[in-house]
Amino acid sequence: MKLILIYGLLFCLFQKAYSQEAMKDTSVLKEAVIRGRKPLVQQRPDGIVVNVENSIMTKGSSALEVLERSAGIIIDRRNNNIFLNGKDGVMVMFDGKLMRMPLSQVITLLQGMSADDIEKIELLTTPPSKYDADGSAGLINIVLKKNKRRGTHGNLSVTGGYGWREKSTASLNLAHNTQRSNLYGTYSFSHDRTYTNVYITGTNDFPVLGGMLDVLFLDTTRTTQNNHNFTAGWERRISPKTSIGASLIYSINGTKLHAINNAGYNVLPDSLLSFRGTVDLRNHWHNLVSSVWLEQKIREDEKITFDMDYLLYSNDNPSEVQSSFTDKHGDRAGTNDDSLFSPAQRGHANTLIRVGVVKADYERQLNRKLRLESGAKGTYTRTSSTSGLESVVNGEWTPRSETVNNVVMREGIAAAYASVDVGLDSATHVTMGARYEYSDTRLPAIHRSGGFLFPSLFFSHKVGARSEVQLSYTGRISRPTYNDLASFVGYVDPVAVFTGNPLLRPTITKNVKLGYNIGDYTFSVLAGHDDHPIQETQLTESPDKDLMYVSPQNFVYRDELTFQANLPWKVNDWWNMSYSLTGGWRRFKEDFTVVPVKKTWFGCSLSFTQTFRLPKSYSAELSGWWNSSTYWGMIRAEGFGALNVGVKKDLKNNGGTLQVAVSDVLRTLQIRMRFGTLTREAFATTSYVRVNTESRIFPIIKLTYSRSFGTGPGAQQRERKGSRDEIDRIRK
Repeated sequence: MKLILIYGLLFCLFQKAYSQEAMKDTSVLKEAVIRGRKPLVQQRPDGIVVNVENSIMTKGSSALEVLERSAGIIIDRRNNNIFLNGKDGVMVMFDGKLMRMPLSQVITLLQGMSADDIEKIELLTTPPSKYDADGSAGLINIVLKKNKRRGTHGNLSVTGGYGWREKSTASLNLAHNTQRSNLYGTYSFSHDRTYTNVYITGTNDFPVLGGMLDVLFLDTTRTTQNNHNFTAGWERRISPKTSIGASLIYSINGTKLHAINNAGYNVLPDSLLSFRGTVDLRNHWHNLVSSVWLEQKIREDEKITFDMDYLLYSNDNPSEVQSSFTDKHGDRAGTNDDSLFSPAQRGHANTLIRVGVVKADYERQLNRKLRLESGAKGTYTRTSSTSGLESVVNGEWTPRSETVNNVVMREGIAAAYASVDVGLDSATHVTMGARYEYSDTRLPAIHRSGGFLFPSLFFSHKVGARSEVQLSYTGRISRPTYNDLASFVGYVDPVAVFTGNPLLRPTITKNVKLGYNIGDYTFSVLAGHDDHPIQETQLTESPDKDLMYVSPQNFVYRDELTFQANLPWKVNDWWNMSYSLTGGWRRFKEDFTVVPVKKTWFGCSLSFTQTFRLPKSYSAELSGWWNSSTYWGMIRAEGFGALNVGVKKDLKNNGGTLQVAVSDVLRTLQIRMRFGTLTREAFATTSYVRVNTESRIFPIIKLTYSRSFGTGPGAQQRERKGSRDEIDRIRK
């Protein structure tokens, strides 16, 4: 019945939009073939949808590269963070399943995933109550492709490329669909050898190194990544009212990193110190997301769905450091701490995360204008981690006791939600909902529990045939992750380490969004307030004043007023443009430094795509993005961006497509950051950081061949709504 209602609604919309035009032509058509192309960006009350499969640049790209080109997204590759509309605190989902793993590994997963497997990306700044409340900035839902045509179908894509070194990607997608069952699977492999270099100048006041000093630091990092990604799914209608299914996502990543660090310290007035170190790191992890579900119709307008998910993440991350730290005479520098200034150090880090999820959703059409949705969900997470550093002291490996970490975290979250959708008239809809979540988190010496209620409101009103006004309000929360809380230690240099902060508080967010659509043009204004926002990679001092901690910290508050516009423009039959602008006013206050700081600034992001349909089955695309100066906590990030170009050729006789894509054509992708611009930071640190990515040496060029194949009629199959339960808007 649900499917019939959907198709009926689409038919009515189509008939209304074209009825006047149809009346002008009295010809009788024996057969009508309707083909539509979704716009690159669509706006809904809860966020925007980027239909990435409509972009030429998608072929041969990674999922992370496609995400980076999306409106309002900033990828901080240096600190492994994702910003949505200028805010961190983003949760990432695949097909509605939260990736409950460290964000740094989510970024690695996205970097190794072929964008050919992605249908669309949903950027949800005000998600409805049926979604988890995690993520103060919102949710990014990556929807994978599912071939729904009847019969057996597939797609093969192979990419070879070069930048600093070689790149390659291969992807195979298969599906076999019958009237009652669907079976699909995808395998992709990616290989990438890449390069970055970091240049840092600054000043510090380190007593352990002799006091005030000038610093010059150079880092050259060469990384090799190999990724395997496998997805599979099965759906079957076992009776007219009962359907079952299962899905699986499995990923394996192997990374080798070799970094060479050189640093010079001028301890004022005239003492010179030199540091040289090599870091060899291996990272091997695998991630499993599995799900089974049952959908039971009670009657035509009422159904219940049960889901069970199991997520597994395992990571092994050993490292070795060889270094020398000498004065101007070539003698060993530093204090008498043999472990801190040992020329040989090694680290180990092992993490295992297990997540179990049980969920039930109930839907009922109470009457013609009133629809009820409700559900309950239970999530249990167990995270175990061991890590530490060892130093060679007197010829033997000796553990550094201050770095040893062996922690188990257990977290349970119980949630329930209910929402009512009211059709006030044919043009106006109101959805009111609420979600309650109770969480219990336990680490050694830490036990936190509590419940939060998150109300939500969505309003939409059509103004004429092509315009719509949207209004939404939601509450969100960002709970500290295991890595945020655990007091682990990761090596940076002899006087600096990465660590967690067990005193972190959760972030509570309130967002109000006003949107307006006219045709394919979309505009919105988002007002948000965060209490105790969590900011990663902030600088503090150890209790003994001998180490700099790079750790997450709570700010007091953060406010934003963000404007967003998506402007598609058809120049003529062969030239189309699409521009997206996101930006506005931002403000925060922090109090963890000696002198608290309030900061207000304006920031924006711009992205555009131009597509050209050329003669002889050629097409081309020019795209780019740019982010203005902004603040990542106390870190000032200067503006940066990139320009990309792609050309595609459709081969004759269904021979597939051949495409060339060039990323960062102008070699502009350089990230510049400044520390100590707002107040006195830890150890009086002031520094300028310049990160040169691989494409600064030479643009990344990729050649992709893709071909679809299959047999059977092209009849559309039923698509399971799952936990997303959302339908793309169809526009004239």
